[in-house]
Amino acid sequence: MLQTLSLRDFVIVDQLELEFSSGFTVLTGETGAGKSILLDALSLVLGERADSSQIREGCNRAEISALFRIDRQQIEHFNQWLDEQGFPTEDEGQSLLLKRTIEASGRSRAFINGSVATLAQLREAGDQLVDIHGQHAHQLLLKGGAQRALLDRHANHLDLVAEISLLFKTLSESRRKLEQAENAGQDIERERERLEWQLEELTELSPQEGEWTAIQSEHARLANGAKIISGCQEAIDVLSDSDNSVESILSKASSNVTALAEHDSALSDISQALESAQIQIDEAVHTLNRYLQKLDLDPARLSEVEERMQALHSAARKYRTEADELPKLLLDTTERLEALTASQNIEALREKVKQEELVYLKQAKQLSQKRKKAAVDLGKQVTAAMQDLSMAGGQLDIALLPLAEGGANGLEQIEFLVAGHVGSTPRPLAKVASGGELARISLAISVITSKASFTPTLIFDEVDAGIGGAVAETVGKLLRQLGESHQILCVTHLPQVAAQGNHHLKVSKSHAGDKTLSQVIPLGRAERVEEIARMLGGTTLTDTTRRHARELLESN
Repeated sequence: MLQTLSLRDFVIVDQLELEFSSGFTVLTGETGAGKSILLDALSLVLGERADSSQIREGCNRAEISALFRIDRQQIEHFNQWLDEQGFPTEDEGQSLLLKRTIEASGRSRAFINGSVATLAQLREAGDQLVDIHGQHAHQLLLKGGAQRALLDRHANHLDLVAEISLLFKTLSESRRKLEQAENAGQDIERERERLEWQLEELTELSPQEGEWTAIQSEHARLANGAKIISGCQEAIDVLSDSDNSVESILSKASSNVTALAEHDSALSDISQALESAQIQIDEAVHTLNRYLQKLDLDPARLSEVEERMQALHSAARKYRTEADELPKLLLDTTERLEALTASQNIEALREKVKQEELVYLKQAKQLSQKRKKAAVDLGKQVTAAMQDLSMAGGQLDIALLPLAEGGANGLEQIEFLVAGHVGSTPRPLAKVASGGELARISLAISVITSKASFTPTLIFDEVDAGIGGAVAETVGKLLRQLGESHQILCVTHLPQVAAQGNHHLKVSKSHAGDKTLSQVIPLGRAERVEEIARMLGGTTLTDTTRRHARELLESN
């Protein structure tokens, strides 16, 4: 539950630290005193968007923090969540501190247990701690989507709804692909035919990886065969066969130096070098002879190579690519044709849609059954509450209206139908409820659905607008009853509701020079009498209004 709310330089609050207790707490004060400021501050620390205009005039920064006490049922879950998000635990996981700062530049920062957090993380934590029912909740109730969400949240169906939403998204995508395939017609067929003959041509050509480089090298050798033979033979003659060959000259020089080395050992290294040169010349001559013996310069082969080069070159020019890229083009064409054929496999796509429809319908029908039961239960509970809110004989029915093909939220729309009195036919809420009736029905629904809520702190912001008298007293009793299982905070202008509170906070506004400040103070018994008397009689308090105020308080 919410333990403390601290504000610094927020709107017209300079500094405030407010402590809250369990049970039912009411917040009252004159119009414009700043009751909404507290809820705005709490909404910010729970992840709502911030604005620099919320900083108190003349200040550079606003700061809001809220300390929550985690109940036993939530400790394990919150500790696990904090660990997954990388936040530290405080007080052995029994406390959670949320903080928000707003700079004059418009920049906003969020913190969880002292560590920087994102707004999404702040909202995720806040959604599990506080549920705020605004004074315009009854207007939202007129929307079908809000009615469906309220029923599902009350019956704890949200996980199943999320699963069905994902299944429907997948099914819709498969249906789209099937429709595209069925409507593609001649364009797809022409593309498939083009890929087929392209693949046929490339397969027949059968370009190999690295072939273009290898065939260019072979062509250069074959085309220059005579030059190669002549050059190699000339080299052999120079090295070995001519009268003045390198080999004979080197042999003579080697013999002379070897003989001289017998007289001077310093010539031994030169003698060995000349012998080594003779050996290398001899090996070169033998290698050239072997090369010429094996050299195949068949003109027919040259013709084949030139024909192959021309085929590869023509294909590359036709498909606007390089010759050495033809093997990759063959692979890409094969893959594209396979993908296109798969996408055009109408029967396979139809079977996929059929299977996904079966899975979707199975889960959606399960949700429908759960919704039927939840709709009956919620309708009975709200109908019972309406009897105590000056709507005797009225009833609420929750209709499940089938959708032809289902949707992201299941197989039906949810519509709240209300009958205001005995004998009237239930009709859509927006068509039959007056402003006062709508406010009372909305309050009844809020209270009933909140009973099943796992959220520890529930806030009601003037949801009792439009009611009064005995109905207001009933509203107060409902909220006090709800306070036995939840922490309830209620901003109210009704003395009958305020008198039911276990705790009472008064919001007031004061002026200091040219500044207006808002403050909140807890009221004791005597102060509560004065405040409720003010709510009953206005600014002029009389003994009668004070006596009535004491009677209201003593009746609880």
